[in-house]
Amino acid sequence: MNQRIVLARAVGLSPVLDDFRLEEAAMPAPGPGQVLIRVDHVSLDPYVASALRGRHMSGGVAIGGVIPGEAVGTVIESRAESLVPGDRVLCRAGWQKFTVADAAPIGVAQGPSSLAAQKVELPDDISPTLLLGMLGMPGLTAWAGTIRVLKPIVGDTFVVSAATGPVGSTAGQLAKRMGARVVGIAGGPEKCAYARDVLGFDECIDHRDPDWVAALAKACPAGIDCFYDGVGGRILEGVLGHLALGARVVLVGLMEQYKAAAPLPGPNVVPLIKFRATMEGLVVFDHWPEMDNFRRRVIPLVRNGQMVAREERLPGLDAAPAALVRLMAGGNFGKMVLDL
Repeated sequence: MNQRIVLARAVGLSPVLDDFRLEEAAMPAPGPGQVLIRVDHVSLDPYVASALRGRHMSGGVAIGGVIPGEAVGTVIESRAESLVPGDRVLCRAGWQKFTVADAAPIGVAQGPSSLAAQKVELPDDISPTLLLGMLGMPGLTAWAGTIRVLKPIVGDTFVVSAATGPVGSTAGQLAKRMGARVVGIAGGPEKCAYARDVLGFDECIDHRDPDWVAALAKACPAGIDCFYDGVGGRILEGVLGHLALGARVVLVGLMEQYKAAAPLPGPNVVPLIKFRATMEGLVVFDHWPEMDNFRRRVIPLVRNGQMVAREERLPGLDAAPAALVRLMAGGNFGKMVLDL
């Protein structure tokens, strides 16, 4: 039997445990061109909460539907030429122990919206869970926003929100390697210490401090040249008042809006005009063709310890609902991964 977690009822302001149900189902069987996959690791991401409410660009989730999530798995039965039992694959399995997926054709690049299982190979000393974090969609999001959009140069002040998460920590480390002065924004003294002491950021501001905006201004006396934001809301509004002339801002997510009852009021855009700044939206899907190049450049940095990826590993399928609830409350520390 397969085990899976499905949506039990409509989700309110933010998901709670009663919104989910663990159920058993018949083991799926692959058809022609398909594979049966044992799900080994599942990514837990903030966008899932928005998808459960039908407010995310990836689509909604019907009552009784499997909770979505990217996964790393192992092929255990194949009716396709391109994959054989034992192959490691990336797929969109969601919260379940087994899934069936079409096999990606050999030599054909798969887009981010593809449901096909794609074979991936990694050096033996690289954890496959990194394919769900620094070496996957979060990492590519950080790469595209930092390298392709913000383009920090030596001496720039680069501010990044959600600084210890998988996207923010990667963006900040990339900017640091490019010669920028990096200031993180995170929730709590422990996360801020980690950003400084482990990730190598120059400073980190605790947004739970009532005077965090003043602390940010003190940490960025010449203004903020680059702002990488995945939070929005009050964080975005607080940062915009301290931009430098010609600043660049990239928005990659709206964590605060994902858990809000209604869309948040827009930020004060006067500083964008005052400082002649540029704000650009980013969707990682547009940069998917760069995935191989991104991994080729970053894997050596991970292997030799020049870039650090923190993970929070959770054992067992039944741990997922409480983990997502905690994630949306900001209680995670690093990339959340479910080990099955």
